[in-house]
Amino acid sequence: MGEVKLEDDAILKSFLAEVGEVERDNEVVRILSCFKLNPFEHLNLSFDSSTDDVKRQYRKISLMVHPDKCKHPQAQEAFGALAKAQQLLLNDQERGYILTQVHAAKEELRMKRKKQLKKDTASKIKSLVDEGKHEHIFEQSEEFQRELKLKVREILTDQEWRRRKMAMRISEEEGRLKKDEAEQKEVWKKKREHEEQWEGTREKRVSSWRDFQKSGKKAKKGETRPPKLKTEDPNKSYVQRPVKKG
Repeated sequence: MGEVKLEDDAILKSFLAEVGEVERDNEVVRILSCFKLNPFEHLNLSFDSSTDDVKRQYRKISLMVHPDKCKHPQAQEAFGALAKAQQLLLNDQERGYILTQVHAAKEELRMKRKKQLKKDTASKIKSLVDEGKHEHIFEQSEEFQRELKLKVREILTDQEWRRRKMAMRISEEEGRLKKDEAEQKEVWKKKREHEEQWEGTREKRVSSWRDFQKSGKKAKKGETRPPKLKTEDPNKSYVQRPVKKG
């Protein structure tokens, strides 16, 4: 195991010694032009690459674009993109998510090919004769890998758009709830202030009521009161004029 690693290190050093500034700059450009949602592209790896492949490829490319080795003004950015790509592919959950989208892309392309084979009798017969071998070979071809790469981009883009829309809706809902909460707090604050103000004027209101009661029992000086009703019939409520006697 140790001998293999030493041999790999020697090959890597030899490779880096032969890499010129142009190759380093080109690698920086390649990394930065990759589809941001596909870490396999950043590391220039196929979708069936193992975690060991990821580690080896990262070490190789990162040394090429390391800011201390590469003079390209965006070398630091490319180096960071590589580090993120490796981190994603070494994370079981993130890697599993991407491979799930890859599987979905393959299924779509296989369905598409089946439809094409129905129209092409010769290809269909050959596919049946080869008992699936032809399809396996086709999926290893550059044509299929190119289509797969584009299809994966399409699916990852769609999934990311859905994720962002969901995040936006969640953010809007949280904002609405916070607004409702703030409005409710303001209502309770005003109500509490009103109650405190009402309680603060209690003594004044009680005093005013007592004054009113006193003034109601005894007329104030100079105040005119309405005349009392004169009536001979207690059941009548109107004023009866006195009747003159013969």
